[in-house]
Amino acid sequence: MPTSDALGSNVLDLVLQAGPVAKVVLALLGVFSIVSWALIVDKWWQLRRVRSQTVAFLRAYREGRRASVVLAAARKLRESPLGQLYIAAHQEVSGISEVVEHVLDDHEDGLGGERLDAVHRAMRRSAALEVARLERYLPFLATTASAAPFIGLFGTVWGIMASFHSIGQQGSANLAVVAPGISEALIATAFGLAAAIPAVIAYNYFVNRVKHWATEMDGFMMDLLNLVARPVPKLGRAKDGV
Repeated sequence: MPTSDALGSNVLDLVLQAGPVAKVVLALLGVFSIVSWALIVDKWWQLRRVRSQTVAFLRAYREGRRASVVLAAARKLRESPLGQLYIAAHQEVSGISEVVEHVLDDHEDGLGGERLDAVHRAMRRSAALEVARLERYLPFLATTASAAPFIGLFGTVWGIMASFHSIGQQGSANLAVVAPGISEALIATAFGLAAAIPAVIAYNYFVNRVKHWATEMDGFMMDLLNLVARPVPKLGRAKDGV
């Protein structure tokens, strides 16, 4: 039974001795694999920052006594999708002149009707942008997961064709004639699976995390809508708010 070192050496020899088509296939799969791993690491760090900054923002949101303090925290923690929702809601409310007048006049009515809908639309736009930001580069992982096995299969089919061609030329079907082409073909399959398996696992994990944050944004959006529908003095002075 060959040792792992011998097997690794044999694999390297097969790659170096592969034909031009097989080398192109292996090089393409290598590029897919390298880029996929780079995106996996980058996305993992991004989601880690999203989680840590969201925890920090929620702490500021729950403990903050003034809207300006919460807004400053949201602007500082730009990786937090909930913080970006807060900024969008705050900007929309601050842009309504009637709200400012009501706050100054100590008006008791909260936002309602078209003004509340405007805040909702602003937060929905922000939520859509945040989901798009979290989903960035995930299509490449999906493409790698689906395409890499077929690219490897192409290399496999090409290697088997080369093996049959050698059999036809030499008029012999013994193992010494067939084995090199079959080995070259199986190397392409192995490279395709090696590129696809991490990509599909990472893609499914990241998609689930994006869905989690989309759900969190929906819940936070409802909380903010309930908040801005309360009497306006609570909106701008000290107690809860946006």
